[in-house]
Amino acid sequence: MSRKPGEAKGFGTAIQAARLDKGWSQTTLGEKAGVSRPTIARIERGDDVSTATLTKVTKALGLTVGLEARK
Repeated sequence: MSRKPGEAKGFGTAIQAARLDKGWSQTTLGEKAGVSRPTIARIERGDDVSTATLTKVTKALGLTVGLEARK
């Protein structure tokens, strides 16, 4: 399934905002999520990462992800 252009960037921006709201660096979030700092940077840029990685990061931030059905 392909996504609309810009969707990953919007998600990355939301991750970055949640991280900054907690006062965490990319390194801190990476440590709490069990992923590397460059992985956090890739997510925040909107690059492709695995669902498992996104789950770790959102869980570390205390976020949930809602998925919409697409027609």
